[in-house]
This record gives sequence, structure tokens and C-alpha cells, in this order.
Amino acid sequence: MIKARIAGFFWLMTIVTGMAAFLIGGRLIVPGDAATTAASITANATLYRFSFTASLAATLCYLIVTVFIYALLKPVNRNIALFGAFVSLTGCALGGITTLLFLAPLTILDGAKYLSVFSADQLHALALAFATVSLQGNDIGLVFFACHVFSIGYLIRRSTFLPRFLGTLLFVTGVCYLAGSFANFFSLSFKAYLLPFVAIGGLLGEGTLTGWLLAKGVNVQRWREQAGAAAR
Repeated sequence: MIKARIAGFFWLMTIVTGMAAFLIGGRLIVPGDAATTAASITANATLYRFSFTASLAATLCYLIVTVFIYALLKPVNRNIALFGAFVSLTGCALGGITTLLFLAPLTILDGAKYLSVFSADQLHALALAFATVSLQGNDIGLVFFACHVFSIGYLIRRSTFLPRFLGTLLFVTGVCYLAGSFANFFSLSFKAYLLPFVAIGGLLGEGTLTGWLLAKGVNVQRWREQAGAAAR
């Protein structure tokens, strides 16, 4: 089914561009060190802009994923599918805001004349503050995306046209996302150790579903049967 293939393709693009944004942008920001962060961003402005572009592309790709996943799963339960689409769109909106905040340090550090009223240390502190708020916004967005993958997991397990284990894996992904976000919210001492588990959880659930949609799609006959039953 073309809907499944399109959803799988744009989900793959979301994963690739999102990981690129995180790996490139994350290494340029040094938590708690404004001067080093400012020097890193200034010296690698092109890479920083690439990270911004990749983050924006990931948000746009996930918007497309949201639309096609909703169309694919609404025969199972329209209300749950609508809820999933709503929380995903909210997360994407937050993603747009955090991406804009992520770009702000470049504007602050570009040496514009109207910023000369600030000292170098103040500009460095402002740049780090915007970058930090952007990262915190990503944690908030991840809560909404966790709700989205929970809803998808539930719908898949209730469907007749996709394997139930894919839904189970998405539940694991959602738990990993929530654990990572709330560890950051409460600044828990072990939060850094959770990052690999969040990444692995994301690839385990979203990555497996993406691969399945691209390689196998859905059982078209059963999808039509369930869609017909929902329409009746």
C-alpha cells in the first residue's frame, strides 16, 4: 500500500535528519561553558547551520509521517488516531520553536553593530542560554512524541493488518522517551547514562516499524476489511 510506503520513507528521513541534527549540533554546545560554546559555534558556523537545517527537515518530515500514519491507522480507532495526530502536531509545533531558538546563537554571535551594547561575556551567555532552552524544548517535545508512539503502538496491536510485536516495541520506545525527558526535567544525576537507552529505544521501535513499512507495508486485504468494518 502506497500510504505505508510513504509513511515509512518519511519516517526514515525523520530518523536520519534528526540524528544528524543531534550529533552535529550537540557536540558544538558545551553545557555550562558559555565561552567555549560561543567559540565552537563561531568556528563551525556552517556545521551549526547544517544542524539547524537538518532539525527543520526532521520536523517537516514528521509532519508528513503524522498525516499518513493517521490515514493508515484510523480504521482501527478513529478517536485514538486523532489523539495521536494531535499530540504529534503539537510536538512538531514545539519542534519548530526549538529549532528557531537553536538558530538564535548564530544571530547573537555574528558581530552585528546593534549588539555592541553587550559585552563579549554577555553575548556568550545569551548564546548558551538560547541553545540550552532549545535543548530543553526538545525534551518537552519528546513527551508529546512519546504519546504519539504510544497511540500508534496501541492501534497497531488492535489492528489486523500489522504484526502486534511492532506495537509492543513502540511501547518500549515511548517509555524510553519519557524516561529520558523526565530525567532531564528533574536534572537527575544519572540522566547522561539514559541517553544511549533513549537512542536504542527509538531505533528499536520507530526504526523497526519504519523498516517494516518500507519492506512489507501492510496486509492490504485485511486493511480494507477493517476499514470497511469501521465505515459500517
